[in-house]
Amino acid sequence: MVQYKLMYFPVRGLGEMARLILHYANVPYEDKHISFEEWPNMKTTTPFGQLPILEVDGKPLAQSFAIARFLARKHGLAGKDDWESAQLDAIADFMKDVATECRPYFMALMGRGEGDKDELYNTVFKTSMEKNMPVLEKLLKESGSGFFAKSGVSWVDFYIANFMETFEELGPSVMSAYKDLLKHKETVYALPQLKKYLESRPKTQF
Repeated sequence: MVQYKLMYFPVRGLGEMARLILHYANVPYEDKHISFEEWPNMKTTTPFGQLPILEVDGKPLAQSFAIARFLARKHGLAGKDDWESAQLDAIADFMKDVATECRPYFMALMGRGEGDKDELYNTVFKTSMEKNMPVLEKLLKESGSGFFAKSGVSWVDFYIANFMETFEELGPSVMSAYKDLLKHKETVYALPQLKKYLESRPKTQF
């Protein structure tokens, strides 16, 4: 049996996609939390100086999207065929662009970036949500399955639901307009395969 060890900070962040995939697939793994104090000494030992890292039988795989796609393919969460898989990749890459667009606000909120967080909320976060969330809602509606793939649940649903949780906490008044996305998040979080994990995981802002 393959031995998995996921190493990431004690937050949801970019490690949560892998955690959700593994829990959904009922695959045992070691969830190794790296403290922010430990990280500087560990950083130079990692392939790209970043987390998360997934060890597969002791071999390291870096980069959150490479990890998610690897696990999704192995556990039937990457779409029904190559075309659907590619469409899911496109949606995930779009969502990654949204996250990058919002990064100045996230960094200011955590005290790790420049700028006034209240101003950035309006000029960066709110503007990005109003531009991009309707695109996601359209894609979700076009799928017709309640998930982003016509064939059903995929790793991209986990990725987007995790972000919706963060976005809803940061801007409830903005996100309340996107009821289909919030309903999608609740649908994902209600999946019986995820229930136990979601009820027991630590509550974090990101």
